[in-house]
Amino acid sequence: MSGSPGPATRRGEELAALSLLLIVAVCGCAVRPPPAADATVVTRRAAARPRVEVGLASWYGEPHDGRPTASGEIFDMTQLTAAHRTLPLGTRLRVVNLENGRAVRVRVNDRGPYVAGRILDLSRRAADVLDMVEQGITRVRLEIVEG
Repeated sequence: MSGSPGPATRRGEELAALSLLLIVAVCGCAVRPPPAADATVVTRRAAARPRVEVGLASWYGEPHDGRPTASGEIFDMTQLTAAHRTLPLGTRLRVVNLENGRAVRVRVNDRGPYVAGRILDLSRRAADVLDMVEQGITRVRLEIVEG
């Protein structure tokens, strides 16, 4: 029994194709495009992340030198870097020592500090610039320069 399909078979194939086309059209319309980047969305994001924080900073160095950071790069205590609990990795900060007025720019490449009451862990080099190595901790103001 070879030969061309009968009218009933062709009609079934046409209905199946039409059904499939209808399903694709409906599903395609159901996909909602992402919201436009308007001022409201930007304002909410900016409000969620303060541009300035004040609190205690500490520093870390030799025991961590040469080990991977949360960003995946190797920690180098001679670089101007910092660890913050929530700021996006790669965020650039201006950190001011509130006890002596000295300032330094650092890049967040790690997570921490893991000590309650502290907002930032600085590399040994950044702590040197802020003149806080001897103290170990100091009160700072950090400002997001670039996020």
